[in-house]
Amino acid sequence: MRPDGPRDDFAGPDTGPEPPFPIRMSGPVIKGFGRGSKELGIPTANIPAETLSEYPDLQLGVYYGVAALDPAQFKHTRTENDAAEQPAHTGTDIFPCVLSIGYNPFYKNTVRSVEIHILPHLSMESSPIAADTSGQRPLFHHFPDFYGTALNLLILGYIRPEYDYVSREALIDDIRIDCDVARRSLKRKAYAAFLNDVDTSDEKANEVRQWLRKF
Repeated sequence: MRPDGPRDDFAGPDTGPEPPFPIRMSGPVIKGFGRGSKELGIPTANIPAETLSEYPDLQLGVYYGVAALDPAQFKHTRTENDAAEQPAHTGTDIFPCVLSIGYNPFYKNTVRSVEIHILPHLSMESSPIAADTSGQRPLFHHFPDFYGTALNLLILGYIRPEYDYVSREALIDDIRIDCDVARRSLKRKAYAAFLNDVDTSDEKANEVRQWLRKF
């Protein structure tokens, strides 16, 4: 069960990713268990678990990072906020994301999965929005379906272990916090370099952004 107590606001050191991060994974977006959008209101892009074979010691749990989708297969409608974060000439958009790797103890999965929730660009308002006093569920970011689209994923940090929960609502609330932690963590300068092309002095970030956009 999830331990009681407040959550940390950030994950990972302020100075940037430390080994084993960043971790690269790629694969087509496949159908998952069908629960993310339908039961939780949290759409996920699943990629084949075989992508984990190169990282046999990777801890199960929740992570944050960035992801890109093949622009030949998925067209993202850019907004003014998008343009402010990533100039149009860069081509393929790179999105912040939060993801889980494991078995999801709440649902007692028997096979390991990689489930990625793509977040809006960091220049946009925080997503999800916390539930209001009426008890409505938080609102999470949604993209149109893009099954079959090639996805490149760069994992930049670890947030927490997998937990079981007393209720579905408790699970959703913890995922909301995961999204907030991921966004805050990625806004730090050493991590934001993997998302945008404004600062080109970081050679490692430059090389990784090129990899993210290579399909």
